[in-house]
Amino acid sequence: MKAIRYYAYGPPEVISLEETGRPEPGDDGVLVRVRAASVNPGDWHLLRGSPYVFRAVAGLTRPKAHGLGADFAGVVEAVGKEVTRFAPGDEVYGCAPGSFAEYVTVPESGPVTGKPAGLTFEQAAAVPTSALTALQALRDKGRLAQGQKVLVNGAAGGIGTFAVQLAKAYGAEVTGVCGGGNVELVRSIGADDVIDYTRQDFTRTGRRYDVVLDNVGNRPVADCRRLLTPDGTYLHNSGSGGRWFGPMGRIIRLNALNLVVRHALPSFVTRENAADLVTLRELIEAGRLAPVVGRTHPLSEVPEAIAHVERGHARGKVVITL
Repeated sequence: MKAIRYYAYGPPEVISLEETGRPEPGDDGVLVRVRAASVNPGDWHLLRGSPYVFRAVAGLTRPKAHGLGADFAGVVEAVGKEVTRFAPGDEVYGCAPGSFAEYVTVPESGPVTGKPAGLTFEQAAAVPTSALTALQALRDKGRLAQGQKVLVNGAAGGIGTFAVQLAKAYGAEVTGVCGGGNVELVRSIGADDVIDYTRQDFTRTGRRYDVVLDNVGNRPVADCRRLLTPDGTYLHNSGSGGRWFGPMGRIIRLNALNLVVRHALPSFVTRENAADLVTLRELIEAGRLAPVVGRTHPLSEVPEAIAHVERGHARGKVVITL
């Protein structure tokens, strides 16, 4: 099969498209013929080995794993002898490491489920990691409730476009923050108000919010706390930061502040799981959630796709087609 590989940390130029062996599903596994995959910020962090603290797990001087990609949508090719939930020919979507490849395997009990009806494979591949992050941040950490006010910083990006729609689905009043070129996009997906950060400082409008989801991390914590109601929640979800520790410095400060302030400043890690993928599928099929695909690239153009996401101004999701 054809698959994306990298053997050293560095810029997108270190990526190669290679012929490699097709994986085997194992007794409890599902082999999926990938029809589309999507790019996430985690892909360029893996590629760069950045922040450096991350290399303690990924490999100190070179990557231990050589594939990239985490989200997929495709068709079940084969299943292990113990698998009962899936059969060859099923259309599925989910998460699997190394999804920039013609085939991936995922355990039957892993983060995989039936593809949402009515979506193309490209649209379905745009959903998993970004929508799971938005869902778990707002629902589980933000404890979002009907009638609350929510601000999404980075509302036009991969996670932000899902967060705006999910907040509306949960009955919130939503303000999106984005650049001027994306204002109409953010309005079109349901935002009640949109702030163009190039024209207005969103931290100094005088408005207060019950939940702030910050996908950018471009303002000091004190400025972001100024946006909150007395019992408000600030959710930091940005990978930006220094070369050595990335967002960890900000997370450490937030955890320390949690001990002395009334605001909730929780940290969180996205949990890839089938149950939440089913929740997202139900919302999509009910017409309450739709992926925004900003651009697509063939598998041979993964370096260009990752470079575009790394520059930080991707509109919606960037999808790889196979």
